[in-house]
Amino acid sequence: MSLPEYFQALDEKLLALIHVGAQNPVFDALMPALSFLGNWGLIWLLAAAAFLCTKKYRRTGFVLLGTLLICTLAGNSVIKPLVGRLRPCQADLAAPLLIARPEDFSFPSGHAASSFGAAACILRADRRLGAAALALAALIAFSRLYLYVHYPSDVLAGALLGVLAAAAAAELGKLADKIIRRAGGQTKR
Repeated sequence: MSLPEYFQALDEKLLALIHVGAQNPVFDALMPALSFLGNWGLIWLLAAAAFLCTKKYRRTGFVLLGTLLICTLAGNSVIKPLVGRLRPCQADLAAPLLIARPEDFSFPSGHAASSFGAAACILRADRRLGAAALALAALIAFSRLYLYVHYPSDVLAGALLGVLAAAAAAELGKLADKIIRRAGGQTKR
């Protein structure tokens, strides 16, 4: 068995443990709702909007928007088409789903990328809010496995992409601050 085949088999075994082993009526109701929060980064866009409305967290709101943009561009526009990995529910069309069958590719998980990217941004600004965001990010990512629309490696890669996007957005924010200060003739205090 080649290394890619080994990892695919491991992905499938882990997914089966979650998808079949964790099935219960409570999760059947809860997981589609959690997944919905991650659709289009909805919950994180709402969080960014709330942050933008406060002076204390305004910068976090901008960094969060930048993170979501980086996740979307890198994950959905570049990596997914390049890798072209079918989702588990596309590979097994007979599997019953609790949500509509997604049409795009699987790797990396956009839900995990935006959720962990947002959580990283929020954690940087406020530990308590960040801990809550991190818990929600983990639940949203788990929902994608439970709902049989991602493999575990898709979720892990998405989480890594999100954290890297958050770091890049934070650095771009610092660079923008420097440019604005220099253009305005202000010095750092």
